[in-house]
Amino acid sequence: MDTARYVVALLAVTAFPAAMLYWLLVHPFVRFWRRLGLIPSYVVLFGVFFAMIGAVYSLRGTLLTVEYGTNWLLVGIAGVLFAAGMVIQGLAHRQLSIATFVGVPELQPSGKGGRLLQEGIYGRVRHPRYLAVMLGTVAMGPFTNYLAAYVLAAIVLPWLYLIIVLEERELLDRFGDGYRSYRQRVPRLIPWLGASR
Repeated sequence: MDTARYVVALLAVTAFPAAMLYWLLVHPFVRFWRRLGLIPSYVVLFGVFFAMIGAVYSLRGTLLTVEYGTNWLLVGIAGVLFAAGMVIQGLAHRQLSIATFVGVPELQPSGKGGRLLQEGIYGRVRHPRYLAVMLGTVAMGPFTNYLAAYVLAAIVLPWLYLIIVLEERELLDRFGDGYRSYRQRVPRLIPWLGASR
């Protein structure tokens, strides 16, 4: 179990910050990437992504020094959160192509790529992928019981919320009144709270 906890903690501290940086670079600067073109944009964005993974990986010894051991109650709680996140992610991926998953529609030069997803889980929440990532991020702490995983969750959750806000600006620009109407009908993250800006 110690090896599993360590591997999950290592994956979390290397992949999550790189993914967050990737989307933080895409959404606010989408017009720049569109002008640059799809291939050059991905060369730069994936270059930054993998450089970030490498940089954080080189710090793994420092980042993963404080751990609190296996706590089976926490592992159980984490299992429930992981399972919920995986179900939501699975439902979201039914409507997503790989191209959509990595942001190809956002980077189309026309600025009108892709289509507005409103069916399935997207009819219940506007950002099921981010909701799934949030649940998974929260689950990392109790599963791994590493201090770095708890700190990561405290940093990633507000960071994800910022990315959601930035993505919504881009979606509003891309889909206009269609997205405005969708936003009024469907809640951002939590189905029973009603629609939110």
